[in-house]
Amino acid sequence: MSLRDALRHQAGSNRHLDSPFTARVLDLLAENIQPGTALTNRMFDWPGDIGPRGHSVPLRLLAGLHALVLTGACPALQAVYPPNPAPDDSRLWAAIQGALTDHAALLNKWLDNPPQTNEVRRAAVLIAAGHWLAAQYDLPIRMYELGASAGLNLMWDRFALALPGGQMGPPDPVITLTPDWRGDLPIGKMPTILSRRGVDLRPMNARDPEDALRLISYLWADQPERLQRTRAVIDALDARVDAGDAADWLEQQLIGAAPDHLTLVYHTIAWQYFPRETQARCRDAIKTAAQRGPVAHFSMEADEHLDKGALLTLTLWPEGRKLTFGRVDFHGRWVDWTAP
Repeated sequence: MSLRDALRHQAGSNRHLDSPFTARVLDLLAENIQPGTALTNRMFDWPGDIGPRGHSVPLRLLAGLHALVLTGACPALQAVYPPNPAPDDSRLWAAIQGALTDHAALLNKWLDNPPQTNEVRRAAVLIAAGHWLAAQYDLPIRMYELGASAGLNLMWDRFALALPGGQMGPPDPVITLTPDWRGDLPIGKMPTILSRRGVDLRPMNARDPEDALRLISYLWADQPERLQRTRAVIDALDARVDAGDAADWLEQQLIGAAPDHLTLVYHTIAWQYFPRETQARCRDAIKTAAQRGPVAHFSMEADEHLDKGALLTLTLWPEGRKLTFGRVDFHGRWVDWTAP
């Protein structure tokens, strides 16, 4: 996939995900960006897959532009970004082009690292799956998130989920998620969480201003409600995210698996970034831990049907029973839940 194709593809995804402004930015980049500078040459010559199943270069660049707006470092760009009125294409492109030229060093910095969106609306399916597991096993849960970024979705048991006819979660939630819920209604009971911990190759400390900026920059400028939710969760965050390889870390963490609790391993739009060897070792670590106590592996990941959202699967060990729970929008706007 070429850079222009990747930008156009991401523009279509953003438009589909209710972000028309960022889709315009990506479309203008696809049409007008040219090689010839260190920054643009780096993107045109990017090794490997630059699209959404690979390094997601368009999202890295989009986040860098948003960071310039959030910090006020580029007033010309800030003036054409929400909440300001939408400009015509020529004015918008002039501001983008100026940012590419005048702020190449910062944009290069944003290109260095993969996206870490940490979209908290994805927690809707974690809440539903967690309640189902609590009812099935009647055990407290120790949970481990792979590709946890800043750890915001390690707090899912403190979020509420609004459903047709009721609500699932604690009575005093940090936030309440309100997806368009389709299909079956989830069942279960409020889980008891013994511990929460995550791992990421490059974890972010959301309490650190620089990391918080990077985290917020990956949210799209024309979706202020996402910014508000994320900031609310950051204020309540008390989860730990370790730096390291997912397989090395999981092998060590799961040594403590035991019959007196359920071990829950999960990931949301992270598995695709793991090398195949890492994926295999994670699966082996889960199977080995299941010899000492029950383990549930919950996955919210893209498959070949990108236009239908992410697939939800749950594998229960030691029996190796695999269940499908339906599909979810990549940003958690809707959930099409299938009761097992």
